Amino acid sequence: MPALMRQLAGLGGCGRPIRLDGHRTEHTVNTKTGEIGPILHHLESTSLAAGHLLVRCNNRRTTRCPACAETYRRDTYHLITAGLTGGKGTPQTVAAHPRVFATFTAPSFGPVHNRPTTGRCRCGAQHPDGAVELGTPLDPDRYDYRAAVLWNAHAGKIWARFSIYLRREIAKRAGLTQREFRDHARVSFAKVAEYQKRGAVHFHAVIRLDGPEGGHTPPPPWATPELLTDAIRAAVAATEIPGPILDGTTHTFAFGRQLDIRTIRTADFATGTALTERAVAAYIAKYATKGAETATGTLDRPIKLLAELAHLDITDHARRMIRTCWTLGERPELEELRLRAWAHMLGFRGHFSTKTRRYSTTLGALREARAAWRRAEALQHLTGPDTTAETTEETTLVLAHWTFAGVGLTPGERWLTEALTPSPGTEGEPTTHV
Repeated sequence: MPALMRQLAGLGGCGRPIRLDGHRTEHTVNTKTGEIGPILHHLESTSLAAGHLLVRCNNRRTTRCPACAETYRRDTYHLITAGLTGGKGTPQTVAAHPRVFATFTAPSFGPVHNRPTTGRCRCGAQHPDGAVELGTPLDPDRYDYRAAVLWNAHAGKIWARFSIYLRREIAKRAGLTQREFRDHARVSFAKVAEYQKRGAVHFHAVIRLDGPEGGHTPPPPWATPELLTDAIRAAVAATEIPGPILDGTTHTFAFGRQLDIRTIRTADFATGTALTERAVAAYIAKYATKGAETATGTLDRPIKLLAELAHLDITDHARRMIRTCWTLGERPELEELRLRAWAHMLGFRGHFSTKTRRYSTTLGALREARAAWRRAEALQHLTGPDTTAETTEETTLVLAHWTFAGVGLTPGERWLTEALTPSPGTEGEPTTHV
């Protein structure tokens, strides 16, 4: 039992771990002669308390695995924060670079139930917060479901076109050509996709203006938050991409009229309702673990047959969006959009979290650092602190072979995992059940 509890505790609360069969052996190797030394450590899956090696699923969705999603959220928080205040390979001087927090929305596809800041909804009612009808069409038969699905499917291309236009607009305002702009400044950003209740994707982005080498070089004197804001508005107005022609209707796609851009202020000088780095990082990280299922009541996994919808507990609006994806997915001219494969995501097939290379560190780097720390801790626990090679002529050879054996926990393992998983306490101070 103690061994099983230690193995489950290492999952960090993951409820759907990957089960693996196999073995792992570590040898010392002389880097000069190539001679393989004695075995440092040998692990057989059958010798483990659970009978398998258990590996975290690392699913980012809260609805699939809350524990792994929380790890993803925290990693995203640190990634965004590093690009705003420095750290993890990014210099602290980026805090003085011009940066804004911008929200890009989708256009209207028809009136929906909402909660305006003043007055009532167009239907005449004053909906309470969290009402199920919020985001659903006032008249579903007149709502442009086709355009809504196709907009989601093209959202990634719209952002890519916007990023090109943004550099052009900044260069224009600085009196530079696009080629000259590369030698003076660079645009860095990190964004996350979020679903509105109506099922349309919109983007939240931190956009930063750096020197030619990214965050490691200061921006030119002409770079200001005001110039960046003005360039973003001009780029959004110019961004438009052609879409398919369906039944005589030509589709074009662009961002909606609602565009919110706010300058990010340094936390040390924040007053009143100023937008700080910490608030921005927390806001973006929150949406990194949510998908269409959270906002619109749709699915968090693909469907193989349209008939499955009849047995699923989803909203009528989400059901019509999925049906529209499925219907359009059979058209040859839309084959590249893979609408049936992404019907559960209402047509959106892009990455939820993306960034430019020089914004800050990467999620992969954060995961690798965490895995290296865990390996070092595990090795020290098994062999003690003095196992490091005495000379630099030795390294470690790892021979491993693993095969898939299943997913999930047994009822007993699940009970123990729930007992070992920290429950929310005060911020930064989780409490446990046992």
